[in-house]
Amino acid sequence: MTEHTHHAHDEQHGHHHPDFGEGFWQQPPRLGSGLEGHGAVDDWNVGRKPGPIFVNRRAEGGFSGIQTFAKLPVCLTPEDLVAGKMDVAVCGVPWDATASGRSGTNHGPMAIRSCDYKGGYGRPHFSLDVHVDAFEVLNVCDYGDAPIKVGNTWATFEDIRKFVGTIVDSGAIPIILGGDHATTWPSATALADHYGYGKVGIVHFDAHADTGPDSPGTLASHGTPMRKLIESGAVPGKNFVQVGLRGYWPDQEVLDWMGERQMRTHFMAEINRDGFDKVLERAVDEALDQADHLYISLDIDVADPAYAPGTGTPEPGGLTSINVLTAVRRLAAEVGIVGMDVVEVSPPYDDRGEITALLANRAVREALTGIAMRRKGLTEPDYLHPTALGPGHSRALRHTAAAADPGNPA
Repeated sequence: MTEHTHHAHDEQHGHHHPDFGEGFWQQPPRLGSGLEGHGAVDDWNVGRKPGPIFVNRRAEGGFSGIQTFAKLPVCLTPEDLVAGKMDVAVCGVPWDATASGRSGTNHGPMAIRSCDYKGGYGRPHFSLDVHVDAFEVLNVCDYGDAPIKVGNTWATFEDIRKFVGTIVDSGAIPIILGGDHATTWPSATALADHYGYGKVGIVHFDAHADTGPDSPGTLASHGTPMRKLIESGAVPGKNFVQVGLRGYWPDQEVLDWMGERQMRTHFMAEINRDGFDKVLERAVDEALDQADHLYISLDIDVADPAYAPGTGTPEPGGLTSINVLTAVRRLAAEVGIVGMDVVEVSPPYDDRGEITALLANRAVREALTGIAMRRKGLTEPDYLHPTALGPGHSRALRHTAAAADPGNPA
């Protein structure tokens, strides 16, 4: 190939190819803008009356019928979301081409949907902790999965940004099922596009900081999304609260970079010393004062592998399931959220009980419960329904108390 034909080939197939975009061959400072060509509509849905589509019969259980998330109705277009007045849209991002550890997170959205025995639409979703049924309070749907262009990171991330953007622009809250953690870059950027750069904060649950510099020759990885968001200006470092970091990365250089950007990080060492409840209170307080709008990014590997073995980069010594579920519900209720992702579920490495997928599924359900609580005004710190707390002590202790104090009706 001559130099002339080489340049002609570059012009035809290189920087300006519509599926690659400016900067594909260089690290871009930010993703694109606008929602044109978002890919949420195809010719199968042209001419149909907009609105949610019920693909399951009322009250079908989780192991029967068609496996949407919680048996919820399906919306396939932004017009469906608007016509259905959707409060929350659950969607999938089946992508794992930027994972450095175990692969398989592209199967995460399917596993999170299909592991569920409960069902949803037409069946109770009554939280025994707070006595709120999210599906009675909220309009919720399954929005399907974002378009994926296998092998093309730039085009896929642009499609994810636009796809999530259609949810946000409709007025609904996106809850995104991953997929590897690199997808938080386009997903959170979609929220920043809508609410304004610098207006969105992130509470980031993870064993890892995900603030690494780019590896040579790569556009992104699941170890870089938070740095990408900071460097692009979408989410400033001071708007990050991180919880659960542990293990053997990052190194001091990256920690110094995080400190210079004023990121607020709660390591497992702090949690082990002071207790999770105290650290969660600090994180909630920081989330309340950090930005106008809150996004939760939950990497399932923040949980100890005893509770979440099916993930790409497991790190022993993490949070328990109840830590994770409580934190998500409290943030959604007490602070309020505009979006959330649950990422890094890798079904090939989950045990036969699907405990990682179940934890991710329940984290979404707790987020829905928290959103519903906030809608109902239940925003006091660590709210629990009195019935859930029980009498406070055992029958034997009540008899002892009554004998010691005859005027006590206990």
